[in-house]
Amino acid sequence: MALGKIQTQIVTQLVAMERLTSEQRDEVATAPGDPNGDALDKLLQDEFKITSFQLLVAKGRALGLAPFNVARHRLTPKSFERIPEDFCQENHVLPVGEVGDFLLVAFANPFETAIPAKIQEMTGKKVVRLLGREKDIREKFKKTSEQKSSGFGDVVDQIGAEFGGHAEASEEEVDEESGPIIELANRIIEDAYFAGSSDIHIEPQEKEVIVRYRIDGVCSEKLRLPRKVGPALVARLKIMCNLDISERRLPQDGRIVFKQYTKKGIDLDLRVSTAPLNHGEGVVMRILDKQKSMLPLTALGFTEDNLAKYRECIRQPYGMILHCGPTGSGKSMTLYSALNEINTSDVVIRTAEDPIEYTLPGLNQMQMHRQIGLTFASALRAFLRQDPDIILVGEIRDKETANIAVEAALTGHLLISTLHTNDAPGTIARLTDMGVEPFMISSSLLCVCAQRLMRRVCKTCRVPYAPEGREKAVLEKAIGWSGQIFKHSPKGCTKCGGSGYKGRVGIHELMVTNEELIEAINKEVESAELKRIAQRAGMKTLHQDSLIKVKDGLTTIEEAIATVSPDM
Repeated sequence: MALGKIQTQIVTQLVAMERLTSEQRDEVATAPGDPNGDALDKLLQDEFKITSFQLLVAKGRALGLAPFNVARHRLTPKSFERIPEDFCQENHVLPVGEVGDFLLVAFANPFETAIPAKIQEMTGKKVVRLLGREKDIREKFKKTSEQKSSGFGDVVDQIGAEFGGHAEASEEEVDEESGPIIELANRIIEDAYFAGSSDIHIEPQEKEVIVRYRIDGVCSEKLRLPRKVGPALVARLKIMCNLDISERRLPQDGRIVFKQYTKKGIDLDLRVSTAPLNHGEGVVMRILDKQKSMLPLTALGFTEDNLAKYRECIRQPYGMILHCGPTGSGKSMTLYSALNEINTSDVVIRTAEDPIEYTLPGLNQMQMHRQIGLTFASALRAFLRQDPDIILVGEIRDKETANIAVEAALTGHLLISTLHTNDAPGTIARLTDMGVEPFMISSSLLCVCAQRLMRRVCKTCRVPYAPEGREKAVLEKAIGWSGQIFKHSPKGCTKCGGSGYKGRVGIHELMVTNEELIEAINKEVESAELKRIAQRAGMKTLHQDSLIKVKDGLTTIEEAIATVSPDM
């Protein structure tokens, strides 16, 4: 076997590793047969008992690449977030890690030079090449395709087999402690988490149970189950969050600490709400991903100007900061990110929440219990006697809480809370409707931040174009700009799951108080006039901020107008 240069180096490395002797090296060199790589591999493994991994290490050393044991690497749906799975399968590469600006990729073909350049162009990250066995890489893709094809079908089939088909078994015969029901509950939560869902809806209908996920603010159907499975699935979820499974007539709230029920190392909690509906009990679960609770303020979508103003407000020694917007507009995330930024060892922070969504180290958090009289108002009173520097109140819902919050802000505390109003200027009218005196509001308020979440357009498949007609007019009127923007690709790509959108970005209307605004609040002027005053002072409305995100290529004009209506 006349060895080429690379084969000679591989054999030399095996000698250096003491896996071959000098005599065996000569035997390999004089062995009959074709000198190609596969023949050499077979000879070394069959005749000289070299293991596949030892051979991989020798090849890596000969080629100057670090060997990587792909067989032991565990893939997750997040493995292909940066490089599409189809691309990896086609080119026999596998992303195996990420360190700072570097992407670690296992290559089956060490001589391929165009693929690393393509990956770098695609991801914007430098590629560190590792050497993996082609057989192992193929095997990984084979397993992922098998897992995809099985989906939930195998679990549903198990349920059908265990309880005698769709028609025969009654609801009472389906046991919440049965293996398939337990596996189904876990599989639904795991699948929703890997799909990037924020909420899971389990909705009983007349003849079946529908499971839907909310991904990037849009609800889509995932699964249909036999009707008889519904009560057992709901009972299983109730057991997971210690609720009363015999009480089916009243709504209940609970929490699932999911790492107790999975071996996949997923650290997340779920906020669970059950409700009696016309065809049985329905469940909605909000996924609280602990890894996302520590997002920095810079990652939330604030413009540079708004971020500078907001950071100045949260560093004030006292006063009131209010966040407003509908449910699911990102208020909690912004509050936690703000607290995380100002949470230092010399600051005492107390929070009153209903429910506690994320637990942050260094914060003293209190869960409300209205049944026993522990309300936001009573928690606030208690906090004022506990020497806090910063107080977070989950929500201002009534006159009593509003008045105590204002008093706290006036007596040397920084108070942060949320309120349900459509925009920042409307918050003033809401507080006066609750019975808070205008002069109290004007003297305590630091800023109001109204916010919404918009879907981000997928960076991989977005389509550039020049706006015309109505779109161009809307952009020019709102932000005085016209130029190239992006629209989503109708077919999408593998990275965005075919939707054209991936992830969400916040839009903000930040109204910071000034002398003119304080005077207007004291005179009880209308919200529309407050808005004009704030705009003169530099406030960008939600509509304007949404179009700035369009201009920056973060989202589309359709998404911006669907999220916030244009200013009058």
